[in-house]
Amino acid sequence: MNKRILNQRWESVTDEMAEVLRNKTGVERLAIADSMWRSVRRMLLRRLRREYPAWSEEQCSRETARRMSHGAV
Repeated sequence: MNKRILNQRWESVTDEMAEVLRNKTGVERLAIADSMWRSVRRMLLRRLRREYPAWSEEQCSRETARRMSHGAV
């Protein structure tokens, strides 16, 4: 089994944070989700560029889309 997975820690939302998020409007929650999505996309693109330096920007973008869509793209 992959040792990295075994050492991974999962964090949960505290009751206080859950209350803060519940009090957000739908628009505010969507803005948070959009910001998180963009952040993950940037991190994944950076990782792919580093791991596959020979790949073109198009290849990195396509692989990012594939991974973020769980293979649907």
